[in-house]
Amino acid sequence: MCGIVGLYLKNPALESRLGELFEPMLIAMTDRGPDSAGFAIYGDEFDAGIKLTLQSDGVDEDWEAIAKGLGEQVGTVADWFSNASVAVFKIAGEESAVRSWLADSAPQIRVLSVGQSIEILKAVGLPAHIASLYGLKGMQGSHIIGHTRMATESAVTLQGSHPFSTGRDLCLVHNGSLSNHNWLRTKLKREGISFETDNDSEVAAGYLTWRLEQGDSLEAAITGALKDLDGFFTFTIGTRDGFAVVRDPIACKPAVIAETDDYVAMASEYRALASLPGIKDARVWEPEPGRLYLWEKDTARSEAA
Repeated sequence: MCGIVGLYLKNPALESRLGELFEPMLIAMTDRGPDSAGFAIYGDEFDAGIKLTLQSDGVDEDWEAIAKGLGEQVGTVADWFSNASVAVFKIAGEESAVRSWLADSAPQIRVLSVGQSIEILKAVGLPAHIASLYGLKGMQGSHIIGHTRMATESAVTLQGSHPFSTGRDLCLVHNGSLSNHNWLRTKLKREGISFETDNDSEVAAGYLTWRLEQGDSLEAAITGALKDLDGFFTFTIGTRDGFAVVRDPIACKPAVIAETDDYVAMASEYRALASLPGIKDARVWEPEPGRLYLWEKDTARSEAA
């Protein structure tokens, strides 16, 4: 089952309303995914180092001590904030040094995302609860993708919830299932891609990271995924510059896209788009099977076969 949603703002004047516009979209997918929910939001750029989303199983994690340790051993902590069991850090340091320090000094901490723009916030519970927990309504940014999960093949855990990020500012949400993810995970591990969970969606994200590390463009990486990933899927993929939507060649998993001069939005069902301003005048269509739809900053829309 599961529900996926995404919103890319073409009009910068709307960036202060990103969370306000997106929250009803996420909550509308509750019936498709009542077990857990999450979203990846892009904005609040940090170019003087790296921006990390860190997560702990305990809501009483001593993030102050984490910040102090990172500042003393890795690099200057330019800024950080925490909310529930998640914290976002901006650090003038290297990713490898952060991961090494966390492994030695705070092994209970997971790295949910790394980049210059991305933040990933997710939790177990109803989408409305997760939206309220992280203050989604008041968030600002340029674009966002989200997921509501119905765990039909695994336990309901935060580790199994979406989005998944396996590369710098890259994340993926997925509706469907892959049949060859175990074999592909083994192959990707040999190529140096690491995984935190046994979720097939993380394998899809890892595949894209691997292809990008080989020098592929995002279009080429996704085109490769259409060939190498077996199963039924609709992917929405977030990057620092924009987002992409693609369905497998059979396309039994639903998706709809709406576009106006101000935004591009996608969802598993149209009702998640119904609250957006100007939706009655939007161009609305069902993405074609096996076709890539891509929107990026400062470029015209690109659609690749």
